[in-house]
Amino acid sequence: MFRGKKYKESAKLFDRSVQYDPTEALEFVVKGASAKFDETVELHIKLGVDSRHADQQVRGAVVLPNGTGKTARVLVFAKDAKVDEAQAAGADYVGGMELVEKITKENWFDFDVVVATPDMMGVVGRLGKVLGPKGLMPSPKAGTVTPNVAAAVQEIKAGKVEYRLDKTNIIHCPIGKVSFGAEKLTENMDTLMTAVMKAKPAAAKGQYVKSCTVVSTMGPGVKVNTSKYGN
Repeated sequence: MFRGKKYKESAKLFDRSVQYDPTEALEFVVKGASAKFDETVELHIKLGVDSRHADQQVRGAVVLPNGTGKTARVLVFAKDAKVDEAQAAGADYVGGMELVEKITKENWFDFDVVVATPDMMGVVGRLGKVLGPKGLMPSPKAGTVTPNVAAAVQEIKAGKVEYRLDKTNIIHCPIGKVSFGAEKLTENMDTLMTAVMKAKPAAAKGQYVKSCTVVSTMGPGVKVNTSKYGN
């Protein structure tokens, strides 16, 4: 894979084979970010579980104390009084069947998170094939299927992120922007890691966290020592 000059310069800042303390690792990420835009910082956690088994799934959501640096666009499926509640809380789009048709017929995806009241899941279920692969399907575990749509919208706007395993048993999750600095990024990482540790399935055997890496959009990954979070 071709790597640019700036990437190679950033990679010289640290030893790729060493696992660093979370704050130190994030300092390298911040120092090495060289793009002309405010790069997103992501946390990649490889877990010692098998996502093919239902009892080893790891999924949930947590509000990052310093937000993500991005305001999520929220779509809410609701009816009656819940429509007004969602709109008052700051939802970007609120509706029912008309939004289902807009998504299916116009291939419309101008939103980042989908929230639904339980009584709307029959309608939303029709979108499973299009929302599922994009990771947008509402879920009780993520707090996006709830009768309290106002609280859900407010939390998402405040910096709530969802974490879930991919097919290779890795969680990829944003923890902020380079401009946050290492201290705020560490606070966000601590919050996310604590949530992931609490979500450890009872069926998980052996080492739970196999590896952990922090990386900016255009920069090299820095390995993190996760021993402070337990295993």
